[in-house]
Amino acid sequence: MEAVSVGTPALWAGFIGFVLAMLALDLGVFNRRAHEIRIREALLWSAIWITISLLFNAWIWHRFGAVRGLEFLTGYLLEKALSVDNLFVFIVLFSFFAVPAKLQHRVLFWGILGALLMRALFIVAGAALIHRFHGIMYVFGAFLVFTGVKLLLHRDGEIHPERNPVLKAFRRFIPLTSDYRGARFVVKEGGRWLATPLLMVLVVVEATDIVFAVDSIPAIFAITTDPFIVFTSNIFAILGLRALYFLLAGMMGRFRFLKVGLGLVLAFVGVKMLLVDVGKLPVAVSLGVIAALLGGSIAASLLPPRNGGSTGTPPR
Repeated sequence: MEAVSVGTPALWAGFIGFVLAMLALDLGVFNRRAHEIRIREALLWSAIWITISLLFNAWIWHRFGAVRGLEFLTGYLLEKALSVDNLFVFIVLFSFFAVPAKLQHRVLFWGILGALLMRALFIVAGAALIHRFHGIMYVFGAFLVFTGVKLLLHRDGEIHPERNPVLKAFRRFIPLTSDYRGARFVVKEGGRWLATPLLMVLVVVEATDIVFAVDSIPAIFAITTDPFIVFTSNIFAILGLRALYFLLAGMMGRFRFLKVGLGLVLAFVGVKMLLVDVGKLPVAVSLGVIAALLGGSIAASLLPPRNGGSTGTPPR
């Protein structure tokens, strides 16, 4: 399957330049000083990123037609939903490492910047594989079905940051300070450089995102093989993740059925990839199915539990 892209070199350069400019504006102007992100600020930035994403989607629709527009919208919704699963892990990590509230934004900013670079590499590699080896679609599909079923069967499993092999290796080989030193990742003490716990948290966040990328990148290739659409929808979903974290951190426990919806979505796109040579499902149908599964899981989560049971809590 040939991965034909609508993106010209000028479009790629323009989009990457826009993303870098927004990140520089974010860190250099709006969040120059470390501070705790309040609900109002998180809501504002979430609205800004969603609006920018939808405006870009409208431009894609106008410039390249309805099919590409629907592919972007479906990919954006899919990646946004899968990225929400990252938030559960971030909540656990920040709690486990007792990261001060005013420093969490800094970790998320650099973590997401690293995620952008890793996603770009994954997308380039995935597009090249699909272009040269059509059979890789079946591998991706089978992996997504397996992941979806696993998520459905083990959605309530606990997360144990202390068992992370990256964390173990970091503690073994990198000298650490005993506590946080403001917003700094490294400090020089006694004539030698030491890492602070903030750097350790950032490394674990980056390692965790690689695991999530292994799921999300094959999933979006089930929607479109256009590298430009895959890349832009992925990037817009990730850019709004930091604001979404602060917006939802206090209420993540209410979405007790979200992982059910995510598991069904992964299984759906996996089956879609396995049947790619049997028949191609219209993008509008894929969008409807994904939206229905996610919307249904969120709606079910918001309903009062039977017998006055608990609404659930984030994994600890």
